[in-house]
Amino acid sequence: MNTNPYKQTTTNVEISQPPTDSVSELAFSSKANYLAAASWDNEVRIWEIQSNGSSVGKAAFSHQGPALCCAWSQDGGKVVSGGADKAGRMLDLATGQATQIAQHEAPIRCIRFVEAENSSPIIATAGWDKMLNYWDMRQQTPIAKVELPERAYAMDCNNPLLVVATAERKILIFDMASPTTPYQTVESPLRWQTRTVSCFLKKDGYAIGSIEGRVGIQYIDPQQKEKIFSFKCHREDTTMKSILYSVNSISIHPVYGTFSTASNDGSFVFWDKDAKQRLKQYTKLGAPITATAFNGDGKLFAYAHGYDWSQGYKGNASSVKNTIMLHSVIDEDVRPKPR
Repeated sequence: MNTNPYKQTTTNVEISQPPTDSVSELAFSSKANYLAAASWDNEVRIWEIQSNGSSVGKAAFSHQGPALCCAWSQDGGKVVSGGADKAGRMLDLATGQATQIAQHEAPIRCIRFVEAENSSPIIATAGWDKMLNYWDMRQQTPIAKVELPERAYAMDCNNPLLVVATAERKILIFDMASPTTPYQTVESPLRWQTRTVSCFLKKDGYAIGSIEGRVGIQYIDPQQKEKIFSFKCHREDTTMKSILYSVNSISIHPVYGTFSTASNDGSFVFWDKDAKQRLKQYTKLGAPITATAFNGDGKLFAYAHGYDWSQGYKGNASSVKNTIMLHSVIDEDVRPKPR
């Protein structure tokens, strides 16, 4: 039985006033049903999602180049973002004021709040200048810097675990008790470029996705080595060849710890890593999916349609509509199956 309070007339509802270019990242506030989206039209937009699945625009702020990432503060009152303008910016929803809070020497690809619960806010930014910087919003310069081996492509944090994935398939794992020294630096278990990384609810590992239609399930503790595995997904197999699609986004369910993958094959899938099984698949949704996010209680799933440039400029068909869809989650689709 589906007890989801979002009484949508259809399973998927389009958001109001969607971005005019591809979405780089989606993020829900953990405190309210506010959705933020960073997009290639230089904008970061915030909507309030109503109980009937409709959406109301609440705020927006701009970068001077494509907005590449976004995240919410723990109190749900602030949105931060990074962009190709090399700047990190923050919107305070209470005041409506947007300010610059970070600066890099190259585009900022990743941004997260990384402080422990009930601590003063600390923001981590990682960029194509091969730097990971930590910021106290009350100061204009970083409180700490870490030189990365390569350009940052993906990052996630569930304090005390911080994972940064870079070019050349490098992964840096930090314990936030010692934020300037990697606890581990390893090579991705996947053979091709990293697209996305997401930390587990239990803070004991992470899921990583690549451009080759493959996901790696990784654990930090060597005693959990037997739980590490990788699997293929988002592929089309024919008698003559296999077509591989990029895993563009991985989102962890905030209640069950199951997770989603989404791809430029126009599908998203819910998985149970512990049982090593697929829970539910939604295919042929009309366009590549570039970003996803669960809301705070896991009953709403947002996914963004748009071109991900996987086929270069020639593949940028005008028929691909840039938009964000809201999917009412059926509990049995994301709940782990009994083993």
